[in-house]
Amino acid sequence: MRLALHLNDYTHLGEPKDMGPALARIARTAEDVGFARLSVTDHLWQISQVGEEDEPMLEAYSTLAFLAGHTSTIELQALVTAATYRAPGLLGKIVTTLDVLSGGRAWLGIGTGWNEQEATGLGLPFDGHDGRYERLEETLRICLQMWSGSDAPFAGEHYQLGSTLNVPRPVSSPRPRILIGGGGELRTLKLAAKYADAMNVWGGPDAAQKITRLRERCEEVGRDHEEIEKTALCPLDADGPQGADGLLRELRRLHDLGFSTVYGAVPDISSAAQLEAIGSKVIPEISTW
Repeated sequence: MRLALHLNDYTHLGEPKDMGPALARIARTAEDVGFARLSVTDHLWQISQVGEEDEPMLEAYSTLAFLAGHTSTIELQALVTAATYRAPGLLGKIVTTLDVLSGGRAWLGIGTGWNEQEATGLGLPFDGHDGRYERLEETLRICLQMWSGSDAPFAGEHYQLGSTLNVPRPVSSPRPRILIGGGGELRTLKLAAKYADAMNVWGGPDAAQKITRLRERCEEVGRDHEEIEKTALCPLDADGPQGADGLLRELRRLHDLGFSTVYGAVPDISSAAQLEAIGSKVIPEISTW
C-alpha cells in the first residue's frame, strides 16, 4: 500500500510571502519520508467541509507546477480537477506541460466538479448535473486524443476542436495516468470503468460498496477491474487520539477492502513532525502489505 499527501488547507502556511517556501518544505519532506504522490484540491474558495470560504486557497495547477520544481520523484496531481473550470484542450496542454517539466510525474485527476457557488462567483463555466457528466466524458476523450498524437478535429455535443495538435508529447508512457474521483455509483464509476487508470472515493463505511459497483461497471463495458487502481481518501493523523496504531488499523481496513493507495490530509501540515512520524511509523509498515 502507498500513501499520497493531499493538500486542501493552506491556513497554516503563514503570510502570502511565506507560503511558497512553506509549501516547498512540505513537498520535499513528503518525498523524503516516502509519500508516493502529492495532490492538491481544485478549488478557488475554501469549502465548508474544511474551513471558511474566505480562507487562503491556491490555484491547483500553478501550485503543482511550483511543487514540481522543488521535488524530483513524487507524483503530482489535482484531486480532483473540476472538469468545467478549464477548456478541455487547455487542460490537456496544462497536464502535458506539467508532465514534461516534472519528468513524467503528472496525473490527470478529474471529476465533474460540484461547487456552483465558487464557479458562478468567479464567472467560470458550470452546468447542470447531466451536462457536467457529459462535459467530463468529452474532456476525457479530448485529452486522450491529444495524448495519442492525433491532431484530428474533435466534434462533441459540448466541445468542438479544430485540431488536437499537442507538441511536445507527454513524457509519461504511454500518457499521463487518469484518476476519476467521485462517489456516483452509476455514472462516475461507469466513466472510471471506461477511461480511468485509477478511481478515488471516500474511504468511509460505503467504501467496499464502491469497489463492488466498480466491478459491475467494468463488467458492463467489458473491462477487467484489476486494471483500475482503487484509491481512497481519509485523514492521515498519526498524532490523533488513536495515534499511529489507529491510523495503521484504518489503513489495514482499506487495504483489506481492496484499496492500494490512500490519499489524505495531514493536520498541522506546517510542521514536519507529522510527516516524519508517518514516514517512520506508518509507511514502512504498509509498504509490506
